[in-house]
Amino acid sequence: MNSRPVWNRGWYRFAHAMASPNFGPRPPDTGIDLVVIHAISLPPGTYGGACVQEFFTNRLDHSAHPYFETLRDLKVSAHFFIKRGGELMQFVSCDDRAWHAGESSHAGRSNCNDFSIGIELEGLDGDTFTGDQYESLNALLPMLAQQYPLKHICGHEHIAPGRKKDPGDGFSWAFLKTSTGWDDEFFSVK
Repeated sequence: MNSRPVWNRGWYRFAHAMASPNFGPRPPDTGIDLVVIHAISLPPGTYGGACVQEFFTNRLDHSAHPYFETLRDLKVSAHFFIKRGGELMQFVSCDDRAWHAGESSHAGRSNCNDFSIGIELEGLDGDTFTGDQYESLNALLPMLAQQYPLKHICGHEHIAPGRKKDPGDGFSWAFLKTSTGWDDEFFSVK
């Protein structure tokens, strides 16, 4: 029997850890009460490979694809990344501030990175996501809710409207509501 805790300083035991240098401390006395769902693929629309992981850990070869030049000076991370096959990876402790939301606001508060957990799904805004990804997300969300005082979940498009479009129309919020069993008030989507 494994006696390791499920959580260790914000790291989830059942995720493959790949630490990103792109994070910082959360402001003092900040409650972590929001989950933000994103979509990412590198290059856009290409699935598989390690480009996203390399991007989040500042090891992306910018000469490998013309699109990667647009990312050269960006320092980005997320707490979690769920690949198309459902593999769950973690890049930043949930106790720390990952750099996933950018300029954003939710419920009258700006700088969503301060109080949110960012989950990236391998995909493209408007594209559909896999059953394995929903299964992994559905396993992760209740574990996050047991560890942190979550109150809301939304997409990047909802906290940065006009600037971001992910996860987009291909993401099934209705399925997520049904599968989690969480109240409609929990979902900050319109």
